[in-house]
Amino acid sequence: MERTGGEPDVIGQDKKSGEFLFADCSAETPKDRRSLCFDKEALDARKEHKPDGSAVEMAEAMGVEILSEDQYRDLQKLGKFDLKTSSWVQTPEAIRKLGGALFCDRRYDNVFVYHNGASSYYAVRGFRGILKV
Repeated sequence: MERTGGEPDVIGQDKKSGEFLFADCSAETPKDRRSLCFDKEALDARKEHKPDGSAVEMAEAMGVEILSEDQYRDLQKLGKFDLKTSSWVQTPEAIRKLGGALFCDRRYDNVFVYHNGASSYYAVRGFRGILKV
């Protein structure tokens, strides 16, 4: 996580497995994990102006998972993250099948969940990873 600009830290412990949870605690979404569409299917669907990759593929290559919406909200209880950036989060299959994906950020001292086409990408949108050890 650190190689891509993340600041991993222990954010909790899984009550069932006892595993420690490490997540990106950088103030903004890690710089080297931005400008990515959501997944490989979305990347392959783009006909032009393709980003360099997808969030899901990069997370898998790093050995981490993209945060779920609940994990993202729990992270925001520990500090104020993504005040200028946003992060893709795990997306329900029903939404993904229709071409969409979810992302979150913190604005106006609240956490918001939004939707976008999974093939979209922006310079300020990336992803945060979680690792169970």
